[in-house]
Amino acid sequence: MATPDRFSQLSAPRQALVRLFQSINFGQVLGIVVQNGDPVFHPEPTVLLDVKLDADEGIRQEADLPDFALRDEVRRLMSRLEGIKQGRIERIEVRAGIPRRVVIERRMTEVAL
Repeated sequence: MATPDRFSQLSAPRQALVRLFQSINFGQVLGIVVQNGDPVFHPEPTVLLDVKLDADEGIRQEADLPDFALRDEVRRLMSRLEGIKQGRIERIEVRAGIPRRVVIERRMTEVAL
């Protein structure tokens, strides 16, 4: 399956994840359960905000848009979700509303040694 290029092409749970990144702007999302390649928000993941007190970070420009082109980092994360199918993402680091680093939980039998 081809990775979507636009926000409107994502499933509702994936759209919710992208909107979460935009609302965080800078921080982390911890403990995201993945089922059938989509993030699940029950139980809710933990959200850590990284707030700079010496600057106004503002909101993401696309936060209010109904559709926009997805950044390469978002597309790569969506591709990873397809590969996970069932599992857990321990941590996603978010910078400027974009997922930058991901820590994925794997069983030893799923990792090539």
